[in-house]
Order: sequence, then C-alpha cells, then structure tokens
Amino acid sequence: MVDLNIPVGVSDFEKLRENNYYYIDKTGFISKLLQTKSAEVTLITRPRRFGKTLGMRMLASFFDIRKDCRTIFEGLEISKNTALCDEWMNQYPTLFLSFKDVDGLTFSSACDMLMYTISDLYQQHLYLLESDSVNDYDKEIIHHIAERKATVSEIKQSLVLLTKALASYYAKPVILLLDEYDVPIAKASSNGYYDQMLEIIKGMLSTSLKDNAALRFAVITGCLRIAKESIFTGTNNFVSDTITDCRLNEYFGFTQKDVEQLLRDADAMEHSKDLKFWYDGYHFGDVDVYCPWDVMNYMRDLQYNPDVRPASYWKNTSDNAIVRSFIDYAGNTITRKLETLLSGGYITQQIDENLTYDYLHSSEDNLWSILYLTGYLTKARDADLPEHLPNGISALMIPNAEIREIFETTILKWFQESALTWNRETLFHAVWNQDAKTISIEMTKLLRKTISYHDYKEDYYHAFLAGIFAGAGYMVDSNKEHGEGRSDVVVYDSLNGRVAVFEAKYAKSLNDLDTACEKAVQQMDDLMYAKSFEDDYDEVICYGISFYKKRCVVKKK
Repeated sequence: MVDLNIPVGVSDFEKLRENNYYYIDKTGFISKLLQTKSAEVTLITRPRRFGKTLGMRMLASFFDIRKDCRTIFEGLEISKNTALCDEWMNQYPTLFLSFKDVDGLTFSSACDMLMYTISDLYQQHLYLLESDSVNDYDKEIIHHIAERKATVSEIKQSLVLLTKALASYYAKPVILLLDEYDVPIAKASSNGYYDQMLEIIKGMLSTSLKDNAALRFAVITGCLRIAKESIFTGTNNFVSDTITDCRLNEYFGFTQKDVEQLLRDADAMEHSKDLKFWYDGYHFGDVDVYCPWDVMNYMRDLQYNPDVRPASYWKNTSDNAIVRSFIDYAGNTITRKLETLLSGGYITQQIDENLTYDYLHSSEDNLWSILYLTGYLTKARDADLPEHLPNGISALMIPNAEIREIFETTILKWFQESALTWNRETLFHAVWNQDAKTISIEMTKLLRKTISYHDYKEDYYHAFLAGIFAGAGYMVDSNKEHGEGRSDVVVYDSLNGRVAVFEAKYAKSLNDLDTACEKAVQQMDDLMYAKSFEDDYDEVICYGISFYKKRCVVKKK
C-alpha cells in the first residue's frame, strides 16, 4: 500500500497543503459559491465530520487580502479558472471566525469563551489602531475588545464594528466566514441558558448581516438550520444550502469518484467494499456521499496495519448523546420504528429543517428530524421506494454499518441501565422455584419492553438473557464450556449454592417455538451441561428457552 500522508483532524487548509497532506480537491466549491452573486448570506448546514471547517478555511485562504496563496492553490481545480482567480484570489478583507469552542456549563463561562473567541479575532487586526481611516471612538472599542474586556453589548456589536473598520481600512467590502455558528446555542440549550445565549448570537448576526454596507457577502456553516425568525431576523438575500438541496452537496463529503481515486492512489482497491459498507450511504440531495472523517481514519489505519478492520470512528469522537436522548424518549411507536430501521428497512416521517434548539425534544417529529439532520439517518433514494411519497414526507434509513453499530451499542447500554429499574422479582423467584410457565410469562413481558437491535438473532437473545440477571447482581457466564458443550447463559447464586443454566434457541416461526424449546432441552441433556456444576452446587436447574421475536417459551430439563 502506498503511503499517502493521510491527514486526520487537520482542518487548516494552508497547513494541509504546505505539509503535502493528501487532499481530495474540493476547490470547485469556490466557483460554485460565487455563481450565486445575489446571495449576501449563504447558510450551509451539514452533519459534523463532513468537512465544513476545512471548506471554510479554504475560502479564507482564497479570499483574504492579507495573504498570497497562489502556490497553495497551484494545481487545484480552481487555479484553472484564471479570470476568477485574478478577480477574487486574495482581493478582499476576510474574517474567519469559528464558534466551535464556545461552551460552558453556565452562561457566564460560555460568555467568557465567546469573548475570548472574539478577542482572538480582534488581535489579528490590531494594525487598525494605527490607521487614520478608523475613527478614534472605534479604535477605543477595538482596543477594549482585543484586551478581553468586552461587555455583552460590545460583543453583540463586535462583528459589525470590525467589518466596518476593515472596509474603511482597505476601501473594500468584507467577506465574513462564520463556522459552527450554532454550537453556542446548542450548548446553551443543553445547559439551561438558551435565551441568554440566543440573544447575544442573534445580536451579533443581525447587526453584521442586515443592511451592512461594509459586507461583500457572508458564508455561515452549522449543523442545523435554526428557524430564520429565531436568529436571522430581517436578513436579506438569504440563501440556505442543506442536505436536501443539490447545489453544494458534492463539496461536503466524498463522492464515489473521490473514494475510488483515493483507493487507486493508495493501491488499495481491495478495500472498496468495506469502505462502502461502513461509511457510504448518505444521500445529500441528488448526491451520494461517504463520511470523509471515517474514510480518512480508516485509510490512515490501513497504512499502519493492512489487515485492520473498519471501525466506528464517530463513536470515538462523540458520546452520541443525540441517539441516547432519543432512545430514552422511546415509546411504543418509536420502538417499532427503531426496530424497522435496525432490520435494514425504512420509515416514513415528516422532516422539519427549521428547528429551534429549545424545541428539539418537544415532539417525536422533531426527534426524527434531528437524527436526519445530524447524520444518524439519511433519506432513502426515491428509486428504491415502492411508491411515491406525499409532499413533506421522507423515507428515512440508517446509512451504513458504522451508524447501525452506534445505534446497537447505545441501545445495549440503555437496556443494561433500564433493566436495573425493572421489577424482576417474580421472574427470579420463578427461576429458583423451577416454575417454567411463570418464567415464560415474565420473560415475554421484559422482551416487550426492549428495543431489538440484532434482527432477532440468537446473539441478541443471549445479550438479553445475560443483561436481565447481571443487572440484578448475579454472576453470569455466557457461552462458557460446560460438560461436553457450551451453554448459552449460566446464572450463579453462590450464596444459596445453586445455579441456573439456560440454552437458548431462535425459532423460525411462532409455530416452531415449542419444537425449538424441546431441542434446547435435548441438547442440554445430550451434552451433559449440568454435570460440571454438580460437585460445587447443591442445586443445578437447566432450562431450555426458545424465542420468536418478542415471545418466548421456557421448559425445564
């Protein structure tokens, strides 16, 4: 395999190019963006880890009048458009600002982080203090903000003040690039100071974007398209580009063509199926894309170890709190839909792209919308649907193996925690009193509380059985060798000198439940599962148990 100097976590475009990191050319984004000349504000929303920050830093390198980036862009697609490069490359004062680190458990701490972020931006432009084109009053505020002493009112006015000062200094309008604009609002919603933070962010954006003669245009990125009336009030010539649109989708994420080129360059075409199965499957508008974060992580790992298997790299960068909060909300309807998704099917759902963070969890429709907009679900292709859907209704599906694994592990953890609160005394009493009928009834009740995540295969039921007992403090073995074979689940009650051994079978139909259970009992007898416990325990109870979806039958040997 060829060493391609794969970048992971590098979002600085200039660093990436100067250090000769492997780069899939997305500079066509620049010309595509400039084609919409009437748009003063372009809002681009994509899930995290789809290359928004790298794209924004690329724009900053291309437009910033303080730089000379001709060598950085040499050989890339945009460099072939010489007329556009002559007109735009390093010709405009440009502000790049990211809100990705604006976070805090309290409003005060988050506000401090926001002030530091704005202050760092101002410190890049202290040359304005020496300019005769900036008035003394504005210089005083610029100095105040740069010293990290800004008031809330000054933070609200900070972007419009800086754009006007730069426009005066350069005698040219300013390009504003704001990355991860909704992070402070999302964090505020999670920590209880939503209204206070919304007021500040709304003030910053409305003053800098609305009727600002110093602004050439603005590009803003985020995860969600917050309702315009909530934050972009009065903003004119506002264009949004989301995952349901088609204009810019090929520039965020890797297309099939991109991945094939990467694999050819790495001499690793044999891994194409794994990449597709694990990281493809996102349908943004009319474009099918891979998650670039995952592809690059896997390609880097392959260079270290050619035999490495694909992994869930999303899981390693986030606690997937969105999925967990969704599952905690689960009622009967949501449970059924999740099981449909996990079995490889799709669900039909109304999607609202104009959400506000304070109402994200106010309805089931909003919860499905969040999972779609944040990349945990994607739209099924129209060609794959048996019928045309009504306007406003979308068919949603899990995009790939990685996201399916995230759902499965999150559900397993939810089950383990939820089982602790379920009343299982009747079940345990029946197990130790050899009451197979009651075990069947109680086990079926618990099955109906769960969300199945393994298409009802035997390993799903093994995990279910083990979790029911382990969560109550029993020592549990799963698939350990006993007698002449391996029993599925063994539950120990050492204090009372007894053990329960379960052999589980999956029935192919409801009518096969009894037959499958009999096979389980016979297997325990044939392979003498109980024999290895007889020296250490006074009582060894063996149960055959058969499952079909959310029903079970238990019989005692």
